Amino acid sequence: MQILKVVACLLDYPDRSVADHRADIEAIVNKADIEPQLRDGLLGFIERRASQDLMQWQSDYDGLFERGRSLALWLFEHVHGESRDRGQAMVDLVDQYRQAGLEISQHELPDYLPLFLEFLSTQGRGNAVSWLLDIEHILALLQCRLEKRGSDYAVLFQVLLSIADSQVDLDEIRQRIADEKRDDSKQAIDKEWQEEEVTFGADSLDKSCGDAQRKPTQGQRKDLDIPLHWVDFETPGRPQP
Repeated sequence: MQILKVVACLLDYPDRSVADHRADIEAIVNKADIEPQLRDGLLGFIERRASQDLMQWQSDYDGLFERGRSLALWLFEHVHGESRDRGQAMVDLVDQYRQAGLEISQHELPDYLPLFLEFLSTQGRGNAVSWLLDIEHILALLQCRLEKRGSDYAVLFQVLLSIADSQVDLDEIRQRIADEKRDDSKQAIDKEWQEEEVTFGADSLDKSCGDAQRKPTQGQRKDLDIPLHWVDFETPGRPQP
């Protein structure tokens, strides 16, 4: 599913690759089995961002995804927060990637959404849809928060939910976050640092990844179905993001 690789590329930290390969990216989008309205929205996103000054795009990206936690692109942030369960979930996911033949850089966490989507792009449509449905509430939450901020990045999550044929109630999520306070202000970030007690990073993972590459290996099976055992972050009593 090349469209998932495109979305992964667009969700990753901006570089010149989108502008340099714009024609190829747009060709994949035009061939993708997605709704015409979403296709137009995705093409519009690519046109705006590829034509934008790269430093400005990077600044926009930093302001959205690298300030605060509400729009974090690390999936377990929205499931486990800073609980001890998160560390074990990381180890388990690394092991599952390895079983599928995927090697990742020691500098990236396995639950980083662009990396996860790149993995799904190699696994066949049926498996990819199943995994997307496993995280549909996280994707929907990110979409609704981006909509609330008026960001065009929301269309990327609309595409993912559409591919999964998700039936998640977006209106319920929009209502739930309507009065949610933003966590990207200087005051909110300073408060978060003051309260921080436990952090997780690439150093907490198994070091045997060594100098592995981030990309899927050529021999990776496209039909491999490995359950990821996502925990329902809507479960009563579980800390919410």
